[in-house]
Amino acid sequence: MNRRLLIALFALILISMIAVTSWASWVQPVWEWTGLKQQPNHAWTIATLFDAYFGFTTFYAWVLYKENRWTPRILWFVAIMALGNMAMASYMLKELWKLRGSSAGDDPMQTLLVSKNG
Repeated sequence: MNRRLLIALFALILISMIAVTSWASWVQPVWEWTGLKQQPNHAWTIATLFDAYFGFTTFYAWVLYKENRWTPRILWFVAIMALGNMAMASYMLKELWKLRGSSAGDDPMQTLLVSKNG
């Protein structure tokens, strides 16, 4: 992904989150939210879903960078959007497992965060 695309993506996420949070706050102040028991609690449910899926999208931007082939990119996208943090934790465990084989001179965090998968 190039820099401009990432700037556009994260600007859209920021603007959308400001808008949906403002809307939910206008419908019902957060301190009055009672869960899903009564109306208009749907506003904060919607805002929370926006927040969760934008978090999934942010994580997926990194997966898209890390994975070079389209098959794993598509499969991880589906898994992350369907399973959320369970898929994200699975991806991290997969990546952390691969660090076991890194040489003593490698910075394991740099390897984890920056190196691409073959």
